[in-house]
Amino acid sequence: MKRLPRFLRVLLPIAAVWAAVLYFLQRIWFYRDPIRITPPDEVIVSPCDGQVVYIRRVQDGQITAQKLGESIRVSEITHADWPEGVTPGNGWLIGIYMSPLDVHFNYAPLKAKVGGIVHNGAKLNLPMVDLWEYIQLTYLRRAVDLFAKRYALENERQTVFLEGTLEGAPLKLAMVEIADKFVNKISTFIQVGEEVRPGQKVSFIERGSQVDLFVFEEEIEFLVGVGDQVYGAQTPIARRAQR
Repeated sequence: MKRLPRFLRVLLPIAAVWAAVLYFLQRIWFYRDPIRITPPDEVIVSPCDGQVVYIRRVQDGQITAQKLGESIRVSEITHADWPEGVTPGNGWLIGIYMSPLDVHFNYAPLKAKVGGIVHNGAKLNLPMVDLWEYIQLTYLRRAVDLFAKRYALENERQTVFLEGTLEGAPLKLAMVEIADKFVNKISTFIQVGEEVRPGQKVSFIERGSQVDLFVFEEEIEFLVGVGDQVYGAQTPIARRAQR
């Protein structure tokens, strides 16, 4: 039998190992579903795994984008009106980037009733980050400000409206799942009108993506900051401000 050239004898085992690693990451590790223990405290828990990339104030239903020097309406991110047609008003927005290494289940951030689910497709999903931003977020775990990038306004998304309570008072939230360029689909496990418990699995989103969480309440104290790694259904991210 004729022997393979030396470079192939070196290259083939490396290629086989690399293919096995990729298969494990894409077909097994990516779909892992770890047990999460949701804290019993009256807090808002993270809706997903990932890194906090921005926390912004919402005023009169708008967010000021310093990069663009103009304001962005909440509806430009949710791509939907509130089910009852009520103006969202004031509050906060927290953005969490999910790298391909993070768990990709999304979770209910508090006990709530599902007020609406709106899916909006896109002709073309734009890449969320460039190569250097991807390396910083995924491997170096460094914060990158992704607010007001075009993908956040144009890519496919699913918005889940939640009407819950926190420390005995009503609280409305909108959870916006934004797709990356290579996202295949968003699988949803809940229905409109359903009561969800804190930490309940809401959906699964393929590949890298982002979750923006609107909290329509001004008196909120965040327990995490930009650059922090958070874990869905497990990390407390906010609570009512202590007076």
